[in-house]
Amino acid sequence: MTSQILPISTHSLSSSSSSTMSAISATTTGTMLLHGEDDPTTSLLISSSLEDEKTMPIKPFLARASSYTNTTTASNGNFYQQRRRRIASETSLSSFTDGGGGSRQSFGRDVGHAAAETYLITRLTLKLLRCLGVGYRWITRFLALGCYSILLMPGFLQVGYYYFFSSQVRRSIVYGDQPRNRLDLYLPKNSDGPKPVVAFVTGGAWIIGYKAWGSLLGQQLSERDIIVACIDYRNFPQGTISDMVKDASQGISFVCKNIAEYGGDPERIYLMGQSAGAHIAACTLLEQAIKESGEGESTSWSVSQIKAYFGLSGGYNLFNLIDHFHSRGLYRSIFLSIMDGEQSLRQFSPEVMVQDPNIRNAVSLLPPIILFHGTGDYSIPSDASKSFADTLQKVGVKAEAILYEGKTHTDLFLQASNGHGCFFSV
Repeated sequence: MTSQILPISTHSLSSSSSSTMSAISATTTGTMLLHGEDDPTTSLLISSSLEDEKTMPIKPFLARASSYTNTTTASNGNFYQQRRRRIASETSLSSFTDGGGGSRQSFGRDVGHAAAETYLITRLTLKLLRCLGVGYRWITRFLALGCYSILLMPGFLQVGYYYFFSSQVRRSIVYGDQPRNRLDLYLPKNSDGPKPVVAFVTGGAWIIGYKAWGSLLGQQLSERDIIVACIDYRNFPQGTISDMVKDASQGISFVCKNIAEYGGDPERIYLMGQSAGAHIAACTLLEQAIKESGEGESTSWSVSQIKAYFGLSGGYNLFNLIDHFHSRGLYRSIFLSIMDGEQSLRQFSPEVMVQDPNIRNAVSLLPPIILFHGTGDYSIPSDASKSFADTLQKVGVKAEAILYEGKTHTDLFLQASNGHGCFFSV
């Protein structure tokens, strides 16, 4: 509804005329009640309807010249702004009507620039590594390892999903009071009767061992109605070899005492280790036998509960391996720190220990031992298993070394994880 402007005055016509001009100007600024500048007694009553009349506060008027100038400036600004928008719109429309040719050319330039920058950075990186003493041989090996890891990634993701989400996996069961005293159980879906059990000690160069490394083995064996217990242990520098053997012994003890609760058969428990885990498991087994043969020794489990021992790609004579490990990057000083010093090498070398006449009774308690090794193993030579098996046979232990032509350090573990190997006949 149009606002009504009613002049109210108590003065002469001339004064009223001046007040009226102020009222007219007021109509351009909004609906207000205004007092004239020349006559403060004059006011305008503005209302939106005849029924509802309100008095509005006073607002000052702008000078006519200032108003004109601002209006002109704003008009010019709007004109140039609209012109720029129209030019930009025409440019965009022109690019669109060209079929995107300009965009394709720009994209091509960007790709070429990125490729050139990538090549430059790669070349400078290789040059820097070469100056630092890292040859192309090591660089190519590193790149090959990266490609190999990428190819293995789908399999790792599949095993990882099984490990974290399968209802057949009981993860991180506590068996001791140390930080790494945990084990994982892989249970068969079929629960008809007690199942054979494999207590597995994972490898990792005594430094990076972890129970989850046995997840593929656990998955494959559990599908064959075999329960797998992957035992974790303290790694260096959190612990040394004596701590690792102690942890493994506690884990085996837990399995022997409690596996029946999970459907396992306490009379069919097999001990197994791979790489450093094979060495730790062998040391644990021999140490337990020595304790049992001694008088007054308290034991929490018995060697007689272990039906057989399977060693995959293990090393059992540290005196023969220390130089080999040094040449492979596990330097002598670090290795001796892991093994509690040079004076402990004999104690944790099962091949040397079983030849001691003072522990012949302990050696006689050992279960059958089967050692697997690949002749293409460069991490631990296959002679380590062959020599240990020969030594065991000489002292009366039932032992056998099975060598696989051309197999590497990890081939045997993957082969075992896929269900191949003579120990599956148990």
